[in-house]
Amino acid sequence: MIRWLFASVAALLVASCGHEGARTDLPAPTPALWQVTAPDGSSAGWLFGTIHALPDGAKWRTPAIDRAVIDADVLVVEAKDLEDTAKLSATFTRLSHSAGLPPLSERVPASLRANLRTLLTKGGYREADFKAVETWAAAIMLAQLADDSIGENGVDRALLRDFSARPVEELEGVQGQFAIFDRLAEADQRDLLGAVVEEDTMNSDDSARLARLWLTGDMDAIAREGDEGMLADPELRQALLVDRNRAWADKLLALYAQGKRPLVAVGAAHLAPPGGLPELLAARGYTITRVR
Repeated sequence: MIRWLFASVAALLVASCGHEGARTDLPAPTPALWQVTAPDGSSAGWLFGTIHALPDGAKWRTPAIDRAVIDADVLVVEAKDLEDTAKLSATFTRLSHSAGLPPLSERVPASLRANLRTLLTKGGYREADFKAVETWAAAIMLAQLADDSIGENGVDRALLRDFSARPVEELEGVQGQFAIFDRLAEADQRDLLGAVVEEDTMNSDDSARLARLWLTGDMDAIAREGDEGMLADPELRQALLVDRNRAWADKLLALYAQGKRPLVAVGAAHLAPPGGLPELLAARGYTITRVR
């Protein structure tokens, strides 16, 4: 689910992942794209649900996406410095370290401690390596071990390259995204860590399964992934999805008021029902039409 929620986090997660060879069993692309029409009937741009990393060999561009890229006035993304790995790492390190933290094994339920030991061994970590690492950051570091998607294939990065000579605006930025985790209550951070440890089942087939959901634009299935994963926790869902969607909707309305026609490319989970950006904008009088 992280790959559908946070661009900068996903970019950091997959920065060191290796390629296992191109997948040849992925479907023809029809990812979710919406046309946005203003209350006065004028075009207000597009919403595009992205995935922040894909298996090697995945093809995702369609004629409709290419037309939106050409026609948009501005690209709007979660964070735009995804290629600046030094900034990503420095920001993560600055926000993620504190003194006086309990051992990592004490930050997960007793029932998950064996899973944690297995995951640490898988990554070549010692528990002592997390002595000064905050719980949310430990969750992100360990999530990296369960994902073999390729960051260079992330849709966000490709779109940023498409708009290298055109305006790009960000909804949160690198620091803003990490700060969302950093502000979580410790209990919620531990829930996040527990979810990562408990769900360490990601392999190349799992990555391909999620890629298929995204490539076919199956928003109901993407929503179910959240319901069954970390977003099943009410506090995490509120902080990581609900509050962010509402804040983004307000920012998009401000852009529309300026007469801009943005291509809004954010993680697909933010467009999934219920409470996704299409619903929030429709409630403000905009017509949101899925482009098939």
